[in-house]
Amino acid sequence: MPKRILVGQFMHETNTFCRTPTDVDAFRRFFCFEGDAVLSDLRDTNSEVAGFIDAAEAEGWEVVPTVACFATPSGPVTRAAWAHFAGAIRETARTQGPFDGVLLSLHGAMVTEDDRDGEGALMAALREELGRDVPLVATLDLHANVTDRMADLADGLVSYATFPHVDMRETGAKAGRILASVFHSGRRPRVTLARRPMLTAAEGGRTDTGPMVGLLQQARSLETRDGVLDVSINAGFALADTPQTGPTVTVTTTGDAAEAREIAETLMDTIWQARDRVMEHYYTVDEAAALARDFDASRGPLVIADFSDNPGDGAYGDATALLSALIDHGVQGAAFGGLYDEAAARHLHEAGLGTEVTLTLGGRSDRTMGGGPLTLTGTVAHLSDGNFVCDGPMWKGMRQSTGRSAVFRVGGIDILVTSNLVQAIDRQMFLANGINPQAKRVVALKSQQHFRAAFEPIAGKVILADSGGLASPDFARLPYRFVRRPLHPLDASAGK
Repeated sequence: MPKRILVGQFMHETNTFCRTPTDVDAFRRFFCFEGDAVLSDLRDTNSEVAGFIDAAEAEGWEVVPTVACFATPSGPVTRAAWAHFAGAIRETARTQGPFDGVLLSLHGAMVTEDDRDGEGALMAALREELGRDVPLVATLDLHANVTDRMADLADGLVSYATFPHVDMRETGAKAGRILASVFHSGRRPRVTLARRPMLTAAEGGRTDTGPMVGLLQQARSLETRDGVLDVSINAGFALADTPQTGPTVTVTTTGDAAEAREIAETLMDTIWQARDRVMEHYYTVDEAAALARDFDASRGPLVIADFSDNPGDGAYGDATALLSALIDHGVQGAAFGGLYDEAAARHLHEAGLGTEVTLTLGGRSDRTMGGGPLTLTGTVAHLSDGNFVCDGPMWKGMRQSTGRSAVFRVGGIDILVTSNLVQAIDRQMFLANGINPQAKRVVALKSQQHFRAAFEPIAGKVILADSGGLASPDFARLPYRFVRRPLHPLDASAGK
């Protein structure tokens, strides 16, 4: 008889300082598949679930799907959303067994209204249904805040090794191979976890440069040792205020426990030693706008990432400080987006294509986080439903939508106004809305690092701008209540 494997995905990176709760509709707006659609819709995508399917087909397993859902980072997951999605996974475990194993795609930084360790709570619920004899392997985002409970309840934890995250399918397949090794060898692995008193890894865990490059090379080398199935480096997610927020190393092994502990602690020492390393220069919005005004785009556009208003970090995506600076400096040939403002998008659709409109745009969520509303006059240059399919390295094959969207042309700037909050990770976000970013002198977008996979290849230059949004790296301004203190960089005494 083939092995029966429970498969589920319930992913959210929670910014506990964000005022916007994450409800059921938030998951449905990004992606949400249930039942057999989990397999049919994700099979040909760059996703963890596709990797699970690859492993299952190679091993001849029967896959029993539950749900696969993901919401844009925002505030805590509501009780109703938790009950719906976690409840569906738990109900399948209860009613459709027996199961030989479990594969879960999780983020690792989910906070719910009732639990600051959402993933640990889900694993605990599954253990209540299935017991401890059923092996459970989970994938995590590189920015997971891995908890002691997660490490205790899982047989294996496998995190992305890229940021931008372009290895999601391979991560899922690796988790599947670890589960297969349990069946073939009869040896149950365990997870060893190490941490230090710090909020985040240097450079936010960038894997294209900086300390993570060497750390990941070491991790891959260590995986050649007997019994070492995975070594994952997690940068942590500093905007989730929890008792176990911060970078970690996890080692999944069937081998010697002391060896696993040595691996984890040695790598964690390296992360701690690099804690103050900063390689990026962060431009003010005026500095960025001045550069944009005079930029020679003969080798490609200037790409400005407004990283502090990054929806991928739980920021509101409607900060206006950078846009205001670009307008004030008279920047020409520019695209800006997406700017999340459902009311403005609706107004522009009602006005109609080609109409001159004066409206209030952006800054509605919190004017102290990157600027308040702007009153602008411009022309409706394009209207769309916002639907697109990613064709870039990160979410290739995934359906996305900016919602009912409009391009509002103000002077020399085409502003993509959206009804859904979407990080700029794929060029199709612009192309589906009538903007060719490659043809622009300047492309200003809202992202921290993920944009690089799709936009760096076309850029003449890339810079990061800090508009003062919710995702600014100035952690001292945030009212932390639950993190363990002392903690770097909040406290000078951390680690002493």
